[in-house]
Amino acid sequence: MTGTLRIAHEHGDRITLTEPATGIELFSYVYGPEAAWEAPKPYLHPVRTLAGDIVTDYRPNDHRWHKGLQLTASHLSGQNLWGGYTYVHGEGYLALPERVGSMAHVAFDEIDAGGGRAVVAERLTWHPYDGELWADEERRIEVHDVDLGSRSWALTWTSAITNRRDEPLLFGSPTTAGRELAGYTGLFWRGPRAFRGGRIVGPDSEGPGLMGQQAPWLAYSGEHDGADGHATLVFAHAPENDHLGERGTHPAHWFVRNDPFATVAPSWAFHDELELAPGDTLRRRYRVVVADGAWERAEVAKYLQEHPW
Repeated sequence: MTGTLRIAHEHGDRITLTEPATGIELFSYVYGPEAAWEAPKPYLHPVRTLAGDIVTDYRPNDHRWHKGLQLTASHLSGQNLWGGYTYVHGEGYLALPERVGSMAHVAFDEIDAGGGRAVVAERLTWHPYDGELWADEERRIEVHDVDLGSRSWALTWTSAITNRRDEPLLFGSPTTAGRELAGYTGLFWRGPRAFRGGRIVGPDSEGPGLMGQQAPWLAYSGEHDGADGHATLVFAHAPENDHLGERGTHPAHWFVRNDPFATVAPSWAFHDELELAPGDTLRRRYRVVVADGAWERAEVAKYLQEHPW
């Protein structure tokens, strides 16, 4: 296990979390200003394994608005809080800056570490291009289960997004707008360029064919450049997410690619739009495990069983 995690806060810019025994900076949570075209929003980058290897990408040349691990809204009632080009059915991706919005940091309610855990709790506001208030978000990122033995650590990301408009908010994706197999929105991870061609594993199957499918978890393993070995990231739904929609909530489907780049998102609007009524709150909780090595399916399943929600 590990001792007390160390937190460094560069006010107005970022929070960095360090594992004390190794001195490895596990991640920086960046909330400072960003370019308007890239739909400014907080994100985690660089994210590192306990060996110190980076497992996120930042402003790659193919999509400058891809930044580490972030919460996005690619299609939101006609606006784009994802960043960059906007998909329009029949016309493709267009430069429409008047549709690019933002998610703005308001305040931190808690920044603390102790007992092998750390928490960053933040309030944000969501805005279309004109700056109107469309939503409030309460976000909580908890780091836990930092294990030097298994060379892994985990974070739990919880977001509660409340519609502040007097009409419904419609969460969609390029797929709900007419493009096949592009259901990205919600929590989104962009892996480093070296992870292209990595292995995608689910509970019962594997490979890029998991795109658009449903499962309680999905793992992605890639091989590093510049350092020997692999890393694995595991993405898991909390039980209350009801990702199958069995209790009447909106189902989730995995957006996942290993070509032309590595990416995973538990999309909340892959095939169908999600409608959030005025005053209602969308709540989602996810776990992301960052591990050294290429984990097999059985290893992932055992870890999740031994670390229940």
